[in-house]
Amino acid sequence: MIRSSLAATRLLRDRGVKYAFGVPGESFLGLLDALYETPEIELVTCRHEGGAAFMADAAAKLIGQPSICMGTRGVGTANLAIGIHTAYQDSTPMLAMVGQVETPFRHREALQEVELAPFLGEITKWSVEPPSASELPRLVSEAYRMSMSGRPGPVGIVLRGDILDEEVPEPDLPSTAPIETAVAADVAGQVIDLLKNAKQPVIIAGGGVLRAGAVAPLVAFAEQTGIPVATAFRRLDAFPTDHPLSLGSLSFGTPAVVRERMATADVILAIGARLNETTTLGYTVPTPGTTLIHVDIDPETVGKTYPAAIGIAADARVAIATLANAAQTVSWPDRSAEQQELKAKLTAVLDASSVSTAHGVDPAVVMRELSRQLPDRSVLTSDAGNFWTWTQRYGSFTHPGTFLGPVSGAMGYAVPSAVAAAIVNDSAFPSVSLSGDGGFLMTANELATAAQRKLNVICVVFDNGIYGTIRAHQEREFPGRVSGTDIWTPDLVKYAEAFGGQGFRVERNDQAADAIAAAIANPGISVIDVVVDPENISAGTAMSSISKR
Repeated sequence: MIRSSLAATRLLRDRGVKYAFGVPGESFLGLLDALYETPEIELVTCRHEGGAAFMADAAAKLIGQPSICMGTRGVGTANLAIGIHTAYQDSTPMLAMVGQVETPFRHREALQEVELAPFLGEITKWSVEPPSASELPRLVSEAYRMSMSGRPGPVGIVLRGDILDEEVPEPDLPSTAPIETAVAADVAGQVIDLLKNAKQPVIIAGGGVLRAGAVAPLVAFAEQTGIPVATAFRRLDAFPTDHPLSLGSLSFGTPAVVRERMATADVILAIGARLNETTTLGYTVPTPGTTLIHVDIDPETVGKTYPAAIGIAADARVAIATLANAAQTVSWPDRSAEQQELKAKLTAVLDASSVSTAHGVDPAVVMRELSRQLPDRSVLTSDAGNFWTWTQRYGSFTHPGTFLGPVSGAMGYAVPSAVAAAIVNDSAFPSVSLSGDGGFLMTANELATAAQRKLNVICVVFDNGIYGTIRAHQEREFPGRVSGTDIWTPDLVKYAEAFGGQGFRVERNDQAADAIAAAIANPGISVIDVVVDPENISAGTAMSSISKR
């Protein structure tokens, strides 16, 4: 016999789960004790459940296995919700194991009681409250399978405190083998014919490429066919940004030259991308008349946003290998001249995309310095915000697993995910969070987690004293009528020092390189406060140019 909670943690350990992030709660003490007896799953104590869920999302993206996030009853679970929703929209495997009121007190509006399974149901693939200790191991096994199968995502497991310590028979629950996928030879031939005969084909690489470990095969396929590649929203490392065939990211701030190239594509091969609002540039790509070939591990995703002329439900690596094999049998047109012309136009746009302001730093200078100075395996994490336009234009991502950002658009993601990256990589090189002053202070308390674990984390804060994205919308819709978007930021140098770290304030372009070098040399926590003029609202755009007149 074995305690049900220990049976569950050992089962997850055996399936490959490495991390559990959370804020301790009295309703899942049995789970905490089971983790004490399962040291192979590293328990990370966080300062807020939202940060814990963001860390679980980040760790899962990096290692390809779900991480556990934990919170207690209604209050802790509500705090976890932002990170769980992020995992849902980002297709990240996650196990949200949340405490619940004990069985004798259920359905009596006990302390912090909420019907958690339905509460989580809309932001998870599956949510379940095991009815008994004997059912807990089986349902945890099923939760793991659900989290990893098809389109990965979060699963909620609601744990009544009294069932965690009950003795149950030692479970014998072998894991389900991964489902094998394949691409029929005739279908592969049809795809190759369409791509070969297209005048302006484009490949869109999404998170499924990263998930399948298929970046290198995709690069080889792109080189084999001469087809340029754009990455889906916040999947910057799904194709090397320095590659001659890279079009960069489809996102807010995508340069007009790339938008035009996407609009004129006559055939699009989307691999492992669900073609969400941002990746499709506001549901404008594919354009009418474009032939879409859609490859995704989840058959329900294929053709969901746009009708697909050819739909393939397959693992990205399997699909690319089959297509590459079929591509060997044909002669491909030389598209190099067109691509060189396009890259020259794009380079010219990037070189001229700064806004001249009376004071403050050009974020492009900061991003270029980070790209120049950081080790190429460093992980950069991004918050949501208008500073993102510089990240996606000027960030250098030459290896998979070097960028983390929320497809969900959640603010507060950057700091916790950088902490998680430092844990996963054992601080072998700096993990760098990129955020605005608004998003930074939403979760910067997790620097306490970094300090407690002596992690190497650099926080770059683009500080313009406003909620920039919303101010931009506000100026567009209600010019000159500022309401709720001005914010105050404390002294971030002293803030860094309060966590035992070092702080740097950058007010001019010529200070950026030295501040970044000093932060990289610091083995602990660094915060770089980058002063940005609010007029420089996004890459290549001045605030004064966006107001309605």
